[in-house]
Amino acid sequence: MLTMRPNCEACDTDLAANDEAMICSFECTFCPACAAERFNHVCPNCGGDLVHRPTRAPALWQRFPPSTERVLKPH
Repeated sequence: MLTMRPNCEACDTDLAANDEAMICSFECTFCPACAAERFNHVCPNCGGDLVHRPTRAPALWQRFPPSTERVLKPH
């Protein structure tokens, strides 16, 4: 199950669980602007593709809540 991180780890922009976040296969999480403009849709951590993060149905949020842990790395 995806952790649904709450922020872009490059610019710290808030990303709600239903926002259009971009992730790699390791769940590195970025806002669409950083993914496209800064990283050309390639994860700066692992070199994998950055793709749209799937959404989680709101009915499942209480049972499987999005993460509240913020990740921020110097890119």
